[in-house]
Amino acid sequence: MNIVLFLAPFSIGLGAMGLLAFFWTMRSGQYEDPKGDAARILYDHLEDKPPQD
Repeated sequence: MNIVLFLAPFSIGLGAMGLLAFFWTMRSGQYEDPKGDAARILYDHLEDKPPQD
């Protein structure tokens, strides 16, 4: 029974941290352009590395 007294607040805290992380990503604009991200994955010429000189 003592383990429940430890795990219940721990799981609620972990869920609250996940919810706060989700709201942080919403406020930082990470979900602003989902259609553009989906279209960009189809192009081979767009690289995530710096251009070569």
